[in-house]
Amino acid sequence: MVRVRIVAVAVAAVAALALAACGDDGGGGDGSATGSSAESTTTTAAAEPLQVLVTNDDGVMSEGIDAVVNALSERDDVQVTVVAPAEQQSGTSDQTSPTPPATQATTTISGVEATAVDGFPADAVNYGLSDEVGIDFDLVISGLNSIQNLGLAANLSGTVGAAATGARSGVAALASSQGNADAPDYATGAEYVISWLDENIDRVAAGELAGSLANLNVPTCETGEVRGVIEVPADEDNDTQGPSDCTSTLEDPVDDIEAFANGFATLSELDPATTGQSVQ
Repeated sequence: MVRVRIVAVAVAAVAALALAACGDDGGGGDGSATGSSAESTTTTAAAEPLQVLVTNDDGVMSEGIDAVVNALSERDDVQVTVVAPAEQQSGTSDQTSPTPPATQATTTISGVEATAVDGFPADAVNYGLSDEVGIDFDLVISGLNSIQNLGLAANLSGTVGAAATGARSGVAALASSQGNADAPDYATGAEYVISWLDENIDRVAAGELAGSLANLNVPTCETGEVRGVIEVPADEDNDTQGPSDCTSTLEDPVDDIEAFANGFATLSELDPATTGQSVQ
């Protein structure tokens, strides 16, 4: 959980009272009182930054993870640690290596310090959450992936598998994916990741989302623009990954596939206990 440092300043109150009375022949006298007022300071509390582990399945040098890391790094209320596969690992779900893989220090493509793991996305999360790293993470963010992960496709996705691994370890987790295109709009996707964080940061800090798994998919619009984010259930029967019509006027989509196809960014709550190949 987010640790809060509370600095309490003890205040001692000092009071002095002087009373002078005079009376000679029974006449009334006047008295005066003087004193010093107590000085006090208020108790202050400074919250430590939210500890965020960022990973993906496209590899530590991919554009999607770089967009998320740079967006998060601009904030003063989060501390970012990047641990991701050394190479492309798409479609590996929550697969793990039989023995802990090797790691090495590296950077993202824009130069942010990172750790590369010679294994799967789930391996990267397990390493990030290990005692070797030694950080009590509040949140795992996986992505941005280079293609959407909707419906049944979430069970095959290394992006979602990494987030599910974090959630099963008791950490709040967000999987994030960008709509497929020749040039995925990672900038817009990163904005939606930050928007999710803004809406949920207090709940994450309070531990209310510990062990939860959210799946965010953001269209890449050829025309028009993303119609906003909508919370919808994941389609449990299909894994269609078609393009998005961001000029659509359809309202009230029934699931993530229909919502995404009609220009919405989709947010679906998944069950980490049943998401991924190792738990099917």
